[in-house]
Amino acid sequence: MHRLQNLALIGISGLMLTAVTACGKTGDEAVRLPSAEVDAPPDSPAAADPAPGTAETSASWPRFNGPKGDNLSTETGLLKKWPKGGPPLLWTAKGIGDGFGFPSIAGGLIYVSGNVNDETTVTALDLAGKILWQMPAGEAWTDKRKYPGARGTPTVDDGRVYHESPLGQVVCLDAKTDRKIWSVNILDRFDAKNITWALAESVLIDGKHVICCPGGKKASVAALDKRSGKTVWTTKSTDQLANYATPVLIEYQGLRILLTMSQKGLIGVNADNGDLLFQYPHETAYDINATSPIFHDGRIFITSGYGSGSEMLQLTVNGRKASVKNVWTSKDLDNHHGGVVLLDGYLYGSSFRGKWICLAWKDGATQYAERGVGKGSLTYADGMFYMWSEKGNVGLAPATPEKLEIVSQFRVAEGGQGPTWAHPVVCGGRLYLRHGNVLHAYDIRAGK
Repeated sequence: MHRLQNLALIGISGLMLTAVTACGKTGDEAVRLPSAEVDAPPDSPAAADPAPGTAETSASWPRFNGPKGDNLSTETGLLKKWPKGGPPLLWTAKGIGDGFGFPSIAGGLIYVSGNVNDETTVTALDLAGKILWQMPAGEAWTDKRKYPGARGTPTVDDGRVYHESPLGQVVCLDAKTDRKIWSVNILDRFDAKNITWALAESVLIDGKHVICCPGGKKASVAALDKRSGKTVWTTKSTDQLANYATPVLIEYQGLRILLTMSQKGLIGVNADNGDLLFQYPHETAYDINATSPIFHDGRIFITSGYGSGSEMLQLTVNGRKASVKNVWTSKDLDNHHGGVVLLDGYLYGSSFRGKWICLAWKDGATQYAERGVGKGSLTYADGMFYMWSEKGNVGLAPATPEKLEIVSQFRVAEGGQGPTWAHPVVCGGRLYLRHGNVLHAYDIRAGK
């Protein structure tokens, strides 16, 4: 049973933190670290910081699954094959703390969360991997039986960084100066009980609102004012606890809808006032629904691990009301927490038992089921899938439904402890791989 509890922490990676020198300050005071935290190979192009205004400093991956939340990069000019041993390593940053969320990139800075000195901490790095500041953002999740570490990916919006801790502390920080602007615990505010492996969502920004899903008696979903943290609206309790998925925002036939996974299935909420529109049951072992829903062309795709499989739902909107019904079901793709990508009419992702699956969006027909690099997470850029197994294998494969062909692969030589659960990120011609207390940056530009 313990093996099965390798839970859905949405974009997760390894364990246990290495103590950081110069981390003696606590509370709301930021910690500034020296450049000695960065290891760069002697021949690495990371020796010089990218100049302001270059593609690297202007590149943006500001939240969970990228600018549009679809895990699809628009970058081009990337390698179609890697050298033996992998693409060139630019640098390795250490001391970001134990955690499972992957990095966000915006405004020439990198943001990531982790456990530092028993506090959930948001870390800002420059593009050379130097830690600029670290700001405590709530009590840390330290249960050694349940994967200690921060979960959520920081969300960057309009010069501010937002983050939710595993214990429900939502903070708003100034992206440049590290000043804490506001902080609120959503479990306390909305009378909510934490879930088995702790909250793992990454907060969503919708206009002036921060969207979070406390799963409490006073609110299943809530919108906070992003400038002050005050409650704007709440969704009545569904009598279900929160879950590990990050919410998504869609618009269909004039109705803006927030979609997220609760303890027992999918819920849809009016994004303008919090009204509960529908609930759809999708139960799993251990009440784990960790993969975010995917919306396209009037349909919603949901999937979970432990053999629960995938479902395609048709969305119907009638004025201010909405409902869903099943279109097809597949047991082949039961994604645990590595994420699923929709590309050109096909769904791609890892199954719970380790095979990589491609399904047709239209009817759920399985196109292939291959071992690949083993169970893990993925992202897409420039015609290729970047796949990272929870055992540290990294693979590169053309994004095609005909077959899975791993054209290059390597293992990360150095990292944190435990499984590599963080999703890979491609941004600014780089591949970022986070494992626990360590973040690696690789140069994947063609012709470099």
